[in-house]
Amino acid sequence: MQTSKKNKVTIIGISGGSGSGKTSIAQDIYEHLKDQSVAIIPQDAFYNDQKDMTMAERKSVNYDHPDAFDMDSLYEDLLKLKQNQAIDLPIYDYENYTRSAKTLPMQAARVIIVEGVLLFVDERIRNLLDIKIFVDTDDDIRFIRRLKRDMIERGRSTESVINQYLKTVKPMYHQFVEPTKRYADVIIPEGKSNRIGIDLLINQIKSVLPN
Repeated sequence: MQTSKKNKVTIIGISGGSGSGKTSIAQDIYEHLKDQSVAIIPQDAFYNDQKDMTMAERKSVNYDHPDAFDMDSLYEDLLKLKQNQAIDLPIYDYENYTRSAKTLPMQAARVIIVEGVLLFVDERIRNLLDIKIFVDTDDDIRFIRRLKRDMIERGRSTESVINQYLKTVKPMYHQFVEPTKRYADVIIPEGKSNRIGIDLLINQIKSVLPN
């Protein structure tokens, strides 16, 4: 059954390196589309369920590799939302390195904003995205932002953040994330500080949404 223009769901994908400003831009777009029915989905919610692993095993996982994500579930949930069906969004517990037993019921919205580091890696997911945005920010700036975030919001030590960045975050970015920039419809340099670029982007998004 075809979706009517009135009920069409537009999915906006935002990718870029960790600390690039993806989440801030997603929130900015959300705020400017409040007159629409809009929702945000973080790709991080779809980290694999690791409840059957020991804590040591969970901590040894490379969370910056595509295999750390349940891409099948992300694709299936986005497909349901695209078809105006509700989903139960997973919730990831960063302190315990696995999914929470709780989920977040989510209804389909006219605009779905999905943001994540490895969002453009999976071709199936790329094909569901109506607009693909890549946030291109310098490595040093991204590292500083990640360091502050992981210490304040996720309870990580300075040493653990630095070790993870050097061991997996930076090399995985250049191996998997940066190459997906070629799939983007729009590239925003310097993330949230690029006010002109973000405003132009928001106006363009508004122009393509169905009335």
